[in-house]
Amino acid sequence: MSRIGKKPVNLPDGVTAKITGQTIEVHGPKGTRSFMATHDVSMSINDNCIEVSARGQSKRARQQWGMSRTQVQNCVIGVSEGFKKELEISGVGYRAQMQGNLLKLNLGYSHEVEFAPPEDVKVTAPKQTEIIIEGIDQQKVGEVAANIRNWRPPEPYKGKGIRYKDEYIFRKEGKKK
Repeated sequence: MSRIGKKPVNLPDGVTAKITGQTIEVHGPKGTRSFMATHDVSMSINDNCIEVSARGQSKRARQQWGMSRTQVQNCVIGVSEGFKKELEISGVGYRAQMQGNLLKLNLGYSHEVEFAPPEDVKVTAPKQTEIIIEGIDQQKVGEVAANIRNWRPPEPYKGKGIRYKDEYIFRKEGKKK
């Protein structure tokens, strides 16, 4: 039995859910998210909780059970609290700034890097060395953060580059004479 799948997903105040067939639609203060589950699981709403259960004991049904429950929980968290990733920039002359809807990055290249975030993801640069990415879809927030980080991943010798705020960079020792 799935330990994750057995737990019900609680709906906080201000969040409503509606199940239509295999699709669940969650409305909250930050927006609306929907998730379409496979036919291996069934969903129901009981006492302000969403319960996901497997249909049968096949391997695929048990796999989809825990995954579907996690996706439903991510929809609920997204519309109530939202998701957030923070990036730090370190390096001499490396900086970020917002110009309208574009994120302009100076990363040591001969040109500025311009990044246009998707419509439903909000990117801000409160400081020149800090980027904050927010949205209601955890997958899109993580993907935008990874795309920005890929322009200059942190290197192990000086630690220069773009890294997640809580990321640890293993530092290597340089050459010796």
